[in-house]
Amino acid sequence: MPVAQTLRTPMIVPFDAEHLDGAARLLAERHRTQRTVEPGLDPQYEDTAMARPEIEALLAADGVSGAAALVGDDLVGYLVGAPHDASWGPNIWVDTAGHAVVHPELVRDLYAVAAERWVADGLTSHYAIVPATDPALVDAWFRLGFGHQHVHAIREAPSSAEAPEAADLTLRLARRGDLDALARLDLVLAEHQGRSPVFSRRPLPDLDETRAEIEADFDDARFTTYVVEREGRVIGVAIACPIEVSSMHTSLALPPGAGFLGFAAVLPEARGSGAGRMLGEATLAWSRETGRAWVVTDWRMTNLLASRAWPRLGFRPTFYRLHRSID
Repeated sequence: MPVAQTLRTPMIVPFDAEHLDGAARLLAERHRTQRTVEPGLDPQYEDTAMARPEIEALLAADGVSGAAALVGDDLVGYLVGAPHDASWGPNIWVDTAGHAVVHPELVRDLYAVAAERWVADGLTSHYAIVPATDPALVDAWFRLGFGHQHVHAIREAPSSAEAPEAADLTLRLARRGDLDALARLDLVLAEHQGRSPVFSRRPLPDLDETRAEIEADFDDARFTTYVVEREGRVIGVAIACPIEVSSMHTSLALPPGAGFLGFAAVLPEARGSGAGRMLGEATLAWSRETGRAWVVTDWRMTNLLASRAWPRLGFRPTFYRLHRSID
């Protein structure tokens, strides 16, 4: 498309099925550009024919709506959103396949049109999953009043074992005798997320129910649970599993066959001991040993512990979940 044509003021119209071919082309191009930075992402979505079903799936959701930007007959941008479950409040989500533009500034025009309907319908909590590898696009969302909430990240699996040593710490696989400690550590993360500066509003899980759930899943071969002990006491836990188990990493944000650092927590009094890094390294080693080329994790941007620990372990952001709350 000639540059002069993309600079013309676009006409913004409701997104419709007739825009699918153009949207798929834009999405495939966005993903192709992103993979030049992060090649661990799924290459299939560089193909327009594979990108199209991801948008079609969004259009099949209840309550979906959006906007398309046209210059003449050419689609130069689109944005579609749909509500997720009610636990997110009166929400609308623009998922990974829910937007693509030829120029970042266009996303502001598209959101202005689409959000008018969402807010009129009482949907005032807005989420967008945005490629972290495109600073200009992230900035355009920031200039719409969005802020960081969550990070998806990736790194290569190590080519050899990376196992830091600490004289007073012991890493091992979890045993059934650890169930009480595992349940307590599950609550530790939830308690941490409820405090400043995360301020998660999700209710704390019940300790007995959490223990029962952990026990029910203990023999599930998909999950490998590591613990760190100090003086015979379990002080930390991490769970390694295939990325396909995750309900959060889907569509363009799912690197197939990757390992997943799905959960990690260390008792407050044991933080700074090296237990967290030891657990992270164990997950990386598990990924290497099970033949996985990539490892994925995610964290709340406002979780100061996680947002410092995992980048130090080599994880790089691939997608940001951005949030805007309209009072």
